[in-house]
Amino acid sequence: MKDNQAKYPQLRFNGFTDPWEERKLGELSNIVGGGTPSTSNSEYWDGDIDWYAPAEIGEQRYVSKSKKTITELGLKKSSARILPVGTVLFTSRAGIGNTAILGKEAATNQGFQSIVPNPNKLDSYFIYSRTNELKRYGEVTGAGSTFVEVSGKQMSKMSIMVPELSEQKKIGSFFEQLDNTIALHQRKLAKLKELKQGYLQKLFPENGSKFPQLRFAGFADAWEERKFFESIASTIDFRGRTPKKLGMDWSESGYLALSALNVKNGYIDPLADAHYGDENLYKKWMSGKELKKGQVLFTTEAPMGNVAQVPDNNGYILSQRTVAFETKEDMMTNDFLAVLLKSPLVFNNLSALSSGGTAKGVSQKSLKGLSITVPFNIDEQQKIGSFFKQLDDTIALHQRKLEKLQELKKGYLQKMFC
Repeated sequence: MKDNQAKYPQLRFNGFTDPWEERKLGELSNIVGGGTPSTSNSEYWDGDIDWYAPAEIGEQRYVSKSKKTITELGLKKSSARILPVGTVLFTSRAGIGNTAILGKEAATNQGFQSIVPNPNKLDSYFIYSRTNELKRYGEVTGAGSTFVEVSGKQMSKMSIMVPELSEQKKIGSFFEQLDNTIALHQRKLAKLKELKQGYLQKLFPENGSKFPQLRFAGFADAWEERKFFESIASTIDFRGRTPKKLGMDWSESGYLALSALNVKNGYIDPLADAHYGDENLYKKWMSGKELKKGQVLFTTEAPMGNVAQVPDNNGYILSQRTVAFETKEDMMTNDFLAVLLKSPLVFNNLSALSSGGTAKGVSQKSLKGLSITVPFNIDEQQKIGSFFKQLDDTIALHQRKLEKLQELKKGYLQKMFC
């Protein structure tokens, strides 16, 4: 048994004070495997019974329609079993621990050891919220030579701390509402990104054209083709450089070093690769090449092609696999360049110029061969740049909200379970 302290979570709903109990998962639920009817017999397939394979269990929480279906005869002629609504599907091989809740009764193939909660002992969303624990247990106890697999017998032996059912339901309902909010922000974010992609296609010319499909009022002239480096003054590039080459090291705080991991599409994520330099390192590293607000940052590899702008004049160290572009003010605006680099035609051309195996990258030498099609009129550039900047700001806002909600959920998961 776990010690007495482990019987009480850090955070509880009002009215619940009883200690949690250690139970075996098999005491609270039935663990049910699956099966596959013979694929050579057509009478077993395309029936009315949903039948899931592990590859179908992605990030969705509820599933109610499978890709394949089986017949009553196929069910009888295999080890597949009908699972009731509320069953927590649990993938037991080739990616242990992916879960989803059945919104409609169904069967599965043999790649599952699904949890059918006893309705008087275990709440579906309560145990679904403990997916990470289930996954860790399955990965640790699983066995096999070709691929790791966890058996139903092993899953039944899993020890978990549980409160009485009414508290389980309260916790399950809380996490379901939190997950609903997260999902809402994910959908909003996905729609905004889709909207941006649509505008990128329409507000920039397609290959061979000098006229975009969609334009702001008052602009009708053909765009012109230029060499990329004709429109920018220079690039600042510290690819591969480290503080040790200057006889120094990173600090705990100070000037944020912008690497390819910090530069997301449209915003800077300071937590993704939190390296800092003190004032002495900053002076040695960036002397004469200080970054200015609005300059365009471009990741040259791992990943290649992420674009953001320097958010302020607080001082940054330009770190590995990232370049900053300095534009010629009479030829191109920073805001327009930030959008141009993400336009479909330019991004495809950059991809064609890239080289490497798993982690493809583009060199400054390759960039010199890049041709771009741009409006001659700076006012049109400003209109396009401003439009996308507002859209990127909205996307970044939703991204930050989503990340905060995910962090909030992570904190609650730690505090609300023993």
